Amino acid sequence: MYELAGGSIATSPPELYKVSEAPLGTARHVRIITIGAGASGINMIRTLQKKLTNYEHIVYEKNPSVGGTWYENRYPGCQCDIPAHNYQFSWKHNPSWSTFFASAPEIESYLCRICDEENMYPSIKTSHQVTSAIWNESESQWELKIQNLKNNEIFTDSCHFLLNAAGILNNWKWPDIKGLHDFRGDLLHTAAWPEGYQYADKKVAVIGNGSSGVQVVPAIQPDVQELVHFIRSPLWVTPTQQQMIARTPGNILESIEMDGDKFTPAQIEKFNADPEYYLKFVKAVEEDINNKFPLLIKDSPTQKYAQGMLTQFMAACLDNDERLIKLLIPSFPVGCRRLTPAVGYLQSLTRSNVRVVSDQIVEVVPNGIKISTGEVIEVDALVCATGFDVSFCPRFPVVGRHGNLQDLWKKETPRAYMSSSVPNFPNYFMFLGPNAPIGHGSVFTITEHVATYICTIIAKCQTESILSISPTPSALSDFSEHINAFMPRTAWSGSCRSWFKDGKEEGPVTALHPGSRIHWFHMLERFRGEDFEYVREAKNRFKYLGNGFSTMELGQGDKTWYLGGLKEV
Repeated sequence: MYELAGGSIATSPPELYKVSEAPLGTARHVRIITIGAGASGINMIRTLQKKLTNYEHIVYEKNPSVGGTWYENRYPGCQCDIPAHNYQFSWKHNPSWSTFFASAPEIESYLCRICDEENMYPSIKTSHQVTSAIWNESESQWELKIQNLKNNEIFTDSCHFLLNAAGILNNWKWPDIKGLHDFRGDLLHTAAWPEGYQYADKKVAVIGNGSSGVQVVPAIQPDVQELVHFIRSPLWVTPTQQQMIARTPGNILESIEMDGDKFTPAQIEKFNADPEYYLKFVKAVEEDINNKFPLLIKDSPTQKYAQGMLTQFMAACLDNDERLIKLLIPSFPVGCRRLTPAVGYLQSLTRSNVRVVSDQIVEVVPNGIKISTGEVIEVDALVCATGFDVSFCPRFPVVGRHGNLQDLWKKETPRAYMSSSVPNFPNYFMFLGPNAPIGHGSVFTITEHVATYICTIIAKCQTESILSISPTPSALSDFSEHINAFMPRTAWSGSCRSWFKDGKEEGPVTALHPGSRIHWFHMLERFRGEDFEYVREAKNRFKYLGNGFSTMELGQGDKTWYLGGLKEV
């Protein structure tokens, strides 16, 4: 008999440990599935190619083409409010952006061009929608059901690692308004805009003044007969990044040739001809973006200065119209709602064919909108710029060891370890999950860091005999405790209705990282293995040490790399 740990007695001998005949560093073959071919999914293809070996990877995309939110959002005026030269991958610069802020079609074209030039399309299956994912503990794999949207065929697939890159800002929803679908005119949503829709000379209502509402209003205002704009909350509107940089003496834009918000052909040629000069420009604008975090600290001198400056700026844009100032300039902190440059939005509200309505919508009737005063405002078209489902709940069942993530996050506040993983959902990782820095700047470089972080974890599992990995409940609990303690320091926690808080006026901030953009990058530099629990191929955690040899001394590589590299002749 043999005494085991804890003093118990075994009646049969323990299994003898056997040395693996594989060398240290051998990567176990894994299959990886990514959901979504937007920026995160596209970047993941490239990161896997650079970071991993011995894997297969497939991306399932529900749309007929790649691009994610930039494929789906086609409403008039749709553009990114992050400077174009910073809204790109660090590994795929585009010196030829035509404007300071890129339009949706130009961003979509950029993403499609990457997939073509980098030969990514063989890894992507478009018009394929994942409908369920269930963890199989005995096989240490995810089992998926996928629907081919071209022929409605449903089939199964499986993977060792499931990466959810579906995004948060593309699951649009109709507003919950009585009688909405009884409207007999044209009912539209900014996230599902009909191609070629003609709005000229019509009386159009636009509900909502979030990120899409403030773009579509000035885009259609000059052409419609009348525009009735329904707003529920005020918002802080900022000068554009271009305007703010230009105000600083000696700024980078002083040497940039522009025609309004367009780069001149000569300037685009100069960007293309001189990569060092171009990178200097990109880095200077990026630094300016990163420097904005201090104004989001509640009650700070920077916050107070910004509030005063923006109040004056907005009042001037509204032609000092007292009614509009009262409706649109907030009393809540700057940054409580997402800050937006909203180019031309405030000015458009002062035009003679625009009516701004803040009275509550009671119901939609067949010929228009009834408000709380009893008035029925008749319109030909009703545009809902009312946003997305930002609850973070997956759109399909994701069933881990102890249940469905949908049920968990409907019952409790959505929480994720470093925004990317959840206890008891092994080998499941998210891009831009709860408390990611989605409002901190360009999502492109953010998703690059997440991809590298995930690849570090997968590589560890491949080379250290680990079948599955997930964060411990205590690690998530501690991380969430820090978030909850930190957020009251910020403007995000102020009293305003914001998608940062799942559309609520009060409540936990679920959409943003507790810190600056650089803080996020720094946090993800090192994988904290101590925060995870593992299921291994064998009882002995050091089985991966193998037969005494290393892959670093085998093959054709430099076997004395530790002495430094030789100069190539």
